[in-house]
Amino acid sequence: MTTRPSFANLPPTPAEHFRLYLFAAVAHLIDQVARVFDTPEALFDHFPFLAGYRAELVSFGPDSLTGEALDAWWCDAIRAWEARAPGHLPLRALREAADLNHGTLSLFMCLGLVEEDSRFGLLFEAMHGVAGQPRPTLGLLSAWWREDGGRGPARQALRRLRDAGLAQVTNPDAPRLAWAMQPPTILWDVVRGEGHESLAPWARYHPPGGLPSLDELILPESAAKTVALMPGLLSGGEVQALFVRGPRHNGRLTLLGAIARAMGRGVVEITGLERADDERWRWVGPLAAILPAMPVVRLDLPPGETAELPPLSSYRGPLGVTLSKQGGVNAPALDRALTLTLDMPALDARRRHWQQAADGAPPEMAVISERFRLTGGNIRRAARLARAYAALNGREQIVLSDVRQAGRALNRQTLDTLATYVPAEGDWSQLAVGEETARELHHLESRCRHRERLHTTVGPALETNLNSGVRALFSGPSGTGKTLAARLLAAVLEKDLYRMDLSTVINKYIGETEKNLNQVLARAEELDVILLLDEGDALLTRRTGVQSANDRYANLETNYLLQRLESFEGILVVTTNAAELIDTAFQRRMDVVVPFRTPDAAERWAIWQLHLPEGHTVEAALMREVTARCALTGGQIRNAALHAALLALSNGGVVSSAYLETAVQREYRKMGTVCPLRRAAGAREE
Repeated sequence: MTTRPSFANLPPTPAEHFRLYLFAAVAHLIDQVARVFDTPEALFDHFPFLAGYRAELVSFGPDSLTGEALDAWWCDAIRAWEARAPGHLPLRALREAADLNHGTLSLFMCLGLVEEDSRFGLLFEAMHGVAGQPRPTLGLLSAWWREDGGRGPARQALRRLRDAGLAQVTNPDAPRLAWAMQPPTILWDVVRGEGHESLAPWARYHPPGGLPSLDELILPESAAKTVALMPGLLSGGEVQALFVRGPRHNGRLTLLGAIARAMGRGVVEITGLERADDERWRWVGPLAAILPAMPVVRLDLPPGETAELPPLSSYRGPLGVTLSKQGGVNAPALDRALTLTLDMPALDARRRHWQQAADGAPPEMAVISERFRLTGGNIRRAARLARAYAALNGREQIVLSDVRQAGRALNRQTLDTLATYVPAEGDWSQLAVGEETARELHHLESRCRHRERLHTTVGPALETNLNSGVRALFSGPSGTGKTLAARLLAAVLEKDLYRMDLSTVINKYIGETEKNLNQVLARAEELDVILLLDEGDALLTRRTGVQSANDRYANLETNYLLQRLESFEGILVVTTNAAELIDTAFQRRMDVVVPFRTPDAAERWAIWQLHLPEGHTVEAALMREVTARCALTGGQIRNAALHAALLALSNGGVVSSAYLETAVQREYRKMGTVCPLRRAAGAREE
């Protein structure tokens, strides 16, 4: 027997480590396959490509060892080489995390030989005696990794690899000995050093260098102190899992990434694994061990739903989970888990986000920070879009109008499938309502403007229970201006208005309505838009006595909505024509209730003046009579003015007395009642 200096001159890199273990598997394979042939020359005549591998193996070390002695030599030589490699070695990390011995790890490498050299597929086919099977089978591997003629060690090692998520059976319906084995592609790529950021549609890798430091996080002082302790607690094992709750795009993943970086780890971001029995869960632990990284599972759970997280094989480190404020988690590490909640950023935090995202302090920083109550992530997304709008207009710094356009673009990307955008322009001068209604609307505007500062001026009993949400109820007959008032409120506050589409929210299947409602309300909070719920009595109905299963589930929906509205941190406007049908518990939760009534004569006069075009020739006497005798609502006046304008288009475009009277009479015919106006000679049937 002769030995050589082995691996003394090989650089201590992950690529060389992978290569050494690959050659250890090839050495074992050649030793086993050679026993089928009379001479080594016959082996190389049959598989010429093995001669090149044999030459390189001889240059590494022993040229006469076989069997267990050969495996032992490779094990000792690799361990000695590893002692000179102080950095992270993916295969070493995997071996230690999965508790694999040298033989089991070399067996894993044998499963992937065909991934590195397709000619091994021809060898496996020849050894099987069956064409079309280029991967090693359980029977073949059992024959090659045996002990004293038995097959136990190979079967145990393969079972260990399967349990650790490192081996897959490609033909599970075949007899057990004919099972073809392969390593999961995602793991093999990472082991050989090809782990890019997009590992798979469900797994994304964030290397430590791309993660923020703890000092870069924008957090309240109390939260920052808690977060600073987390790396030590997680590294020491006192805490095994960290749950971070809060709105989407609010820095939950960023926070966990900073903690992972402080521990010298990256992050493997896991999404879309909704079932605990999903086979891909078996690969999460090995991925985290190989990289190394902290797995962060992103969950977006509807209310009342609990996610089951299975134990992660081949991984002994901490786990991160991001959640909204709803939903629960069952996980093995639950007994050593902590929860942090990231609320919507306060004014000072938003200002710091804008300063970082906008590359400085925009001239209107104070106004922008206060007016747009966005999550941290949405601020940064909006800032990128705002810079693009500024560039299109030849400006180097963003201004308020750029941010408004950027926010509108973000809203439409996120909300258009859940709600309908309602254009909002104008001011309160375009609304003719009674004194009480006007007073309540101005009070509502003030409540919306000061919703974040209100808690600083109330007593301790209110301060702890007060959030930034504003809930308003507009009640009154149809056509009295409720929807118009919501649009004008959005206009004066310079916010987008979205109408909740009940047809997409209400669902006949149990629990689906609550999920849809939560999704709409959560997105409205994150994007700081005004949400309009027209005909709200359809959802806010009174709870009833339980006479059937339908009653019970309807009451459950109502109870959920009561709780969700109480925690809602956005601006919600509910309109109804039937306030008496709304559950009194909803009315108690409304911050502002604005009554709308049928307009009196003075209000009708103001509404007519708002709707008739300049230059009309309607006689003053007719205007006074229409205002006094025709008790129309604002909506009906609008319809009449539109019809009069339509009639005028065919005759010079000037709205005359005849056109107006005809339009008013048409409104009464639509109602099925007699018009109180005296029939004028100029009126026409149109």
